Amino acid sequence: MKGFSATSVIGLADALIHWQLFFVLVTAAGLHQAPSNFAAFCVAAAFSFYVNALYTFERDTSVLLYVMFIGVMGAVSLGVGGMADAWRLPGLVTVTSFSLLNILLGWCFFRFVLFREKQV
Repeated sequence: MKGFSATSVIGLADALIHWQLFFVLVTAAGLHQAPSNFAAFCVAAAFSFYVNALYTFERDTSVLLYVMFIGVMGAVSLGVGGMADAWRLPGLVTVTSFSLLNILLGWCFFRFVLFREKQV
């Protein structure tokens, strides 16, 4: 249960970082939702990766796999933000929908790819 509870708390912190940075970039910096969502994701993902590596999974991982994770989920964040820009959706819809995707896909990637159990 340690993995689930720790991942949940880290995921909540990740979402808070993502949402705050997204809204600062959209409102204060005047950026579109796509680049704001991507930048917010990158910062929040770096936090999650570091904290999960230290406290939840307690093992090293490949930098290549981490870059792959950032690439795939970064593309998803750009896609969600791009659709929101094109359809003129409110920022709250953008971060909510991406956060749900990020929780589901991110947890699966962290658990089964990035920090998978080593086969002996």
